[in-house]
Amino acid sequence: MNESDWLTQRFEISRPRLQAVAYRMLGSHTDADDAVQETWLRLERSDASSVENLTSWLVTVVARVCLDRLRARRLRPEDLVGDDVAEEMIDVAHEADPEHQALLAESVGSALLVVLDLLAPAERLAFVLHDIFAVPFDEIAPIVERSPDAARQLASRARRRLQGTTSIPDLDLTLRGEVAEAFLAASRAGDFDALLTMLDPNVRVRADATARKFGDPERVQGAAAVASFLSTGARGLHLALIDGAAGLVWAPRGRPRGVLDLAIVDGKIIELNLIADPERMNQSEIVLLDT
Repeated sequence: MNESDWLTQRFEISRPRLQAVAYRMLGSHTDADDAVQETWLRLERSDASSVENLTSWLVTVVARVCLDRLRARRLRPEDLVGDDVAEEMIDVAHEADPEHQALLAESVGSALLVVLDLLAPAERLAFVLHDIFAVPFDEIAPIVERSPDAARQLASRARRRLQGTTSIPDLDLTLRGEVAEAFLAASRAGDFDALLTMLDPNVRVRADATARKFGDPERVQGAAAVASFLSTGARGLHLALIDGAAGLVWAPRGRPRGVLDLAIVDGKIIELNLIADPERMNQSEIVLLDT
């Protein structure tokens, strides 16, 4: 294998993570694709042989590309979100149309994008890289041209600002992991009572078109009905990292076939979103934790 082929292979291995970082930073799949492509072009122009940790180097480059684009948006407010995700999600919160309301609960990711737009570019970068993708502050510091302590303060300030938001899924990733793990254990054990304690009284199940082919879970609503629906067991369900955040994946024989996304508010699950569309799943980085 020549050097060019090796570089291409290594980049493709890193692509899902780069795509996930760029999407969290920019809130647009189109803009994320552009940022990842720009990262590839910069890699081609660089001396990769001198890079010790290529994956870390690529994450740093894509983060810098995204930071530049976020700063440029501040000068062009009309371009705030390429896919108009955040603007649309804010608007639907005030819509009476149930179809529009359904968009609001489509995924935890969409709600997170809304509130991330409240942050300054450097705050968003520090929060996304550290809190979602576990990048250490000494690697974040050079990207934002500050000391590691100052980068830590940016992330802390971002957390404080985000904690002031309401009616969105919890951003505490530790809590999210604990809820997902407890939910999986209760589902596997068929523990109806334990499931009830984790569910909001008005919890409901949603499913995309692909997931609905396996049944019609969208008719299941209310804590008792949802707990009953889930307490039959969770065969094939696994704890996983989905774009760096804890979640659940249906993966029979270790092959991801669907995502169970938990929307959590005040420590309670308010929505269970079943996603099985292959195209949507391919856009996410999925790492099984308990195969």
